[in-house]
Amino acid sequence: MGLELIRPGTHIDFLKYRKIAYLVSAVIILAGFISLAVKGGPRYGVDFAGGLTIQLKFDKPVDVSDIRKAIEPVGLAGLVVQRFGQDADSEYLVRAAEQDMSQEGIREAVVTAMQKALPDSGFTVQRLEMVGPKVGADLRSKAIEAVFYAVLLIAIYISGRFEQRWMAAGIMAAGLTSGVYLLNLLHVPTGYLILAAMLITMLLCWYMRLKFALGAVVADLHDVFMIIGIFSLLDKEFDLTTVAALLTILGYSLNDTIIVFDRIRETMHGADKKEPLADIINRSINQTLTRTILTAGTTLVVTVCLYLFGGAVIHDFALALLIGIVAGTYSSIFIASPILLDLGSGFVRKEQAQATATEPAA
Repeated sequence: MGLELIRPGTHIDFLKYRKIAYLVSAVIILAGFISLAVKGGPRYGVDFAGGLTIQLKFDKPVDVSDIRKAIEPVGLAGLVVQRFGQDADSEYLVRAAEQDMSQEGIREAVVTAMQKALPDSGFTVQRLEMVGPKVGADLRSKAIEAVFYAVLLIAIYISGRFEQRWMAAGIMAAGLTSGVYLLNLLHVPTGYLILAAMLITMLLCWYMRLKFALGAVVADLHDVFMIIGIFSLLDKEFDLTTVAALLTILGYSLNDTIIVFDRIRETMHGADKKEPLADIINRSINQTLTRTILTAGTTLVVTVCLYLFGGAVIHDFALALLIGIVAGTYSSIFIASPILLDLGSGFVRKEQAQATATEPAA
């Protein structure tokens, strides 16, 4: 027998709290969007914004102002110095705008200036990264596209897997491709183009009654917006590692959602014809609750260890995973499943529809 954390027969009415869950999610996401609007967008790292980053490590703590004064003679435009990681690590990040010097030339100039101004600091250059603005813009565009295509493929897969409607999924993909093509002709910026495409995806799922796909897409977008919003509120940088975390969470959240959806589909086939859909969904969530807790719990333990002991370089990556795992587990129960009930246009079991039609005649 498998491990059962939740006693068989337990019945928690999750759908009863779905409106509260919607409200909590809406408040957090809205706060994140407001933060993004006030700050003029995400705080991009060097990967996306372009420029250079130098990570310095010292044998003992050094004042940020001293490091800045030491490097200023090099003539780096837009120079910013800040602590990196824990205070005890004595690590610092030096950021600057794009420079005309080569990467090796900048390294030599910084090392010479530091040795002259802080000879006893015992510093080492742990890494030096340079990205041009054109490369940064291209990376930013490709990152947004990667998230979008992941969501689109999820919608197509769920439609075919749970509803056996591959043709409808293909029509949805064709309609979306046409919409994106028309928006491209209008030269819509990539960010707005992808947002419009995601909106079109959800509208097509709703219109074509791809209920399971709609629930999965809304839940995945919920998780992505949660991470982006909280990162903005915490003033964290967005770079390629953050995008890697977003794509990882899309897969994790989808896996959790599929477990619940699969049980809902099985329960619908074996349930009484007149049993309300809300009862079927609630029963299915309760039956998969042990597996959900075990999956989320074990993943969280590993991610917390990564966050605490993985080092400053992957600190933000681990934080994004932590937020995403919590949001993904939450969305599978309180977002994806209730969507089947609230936004699944015409979502009525065939047996229920037939029973409703024959009752007046009887």
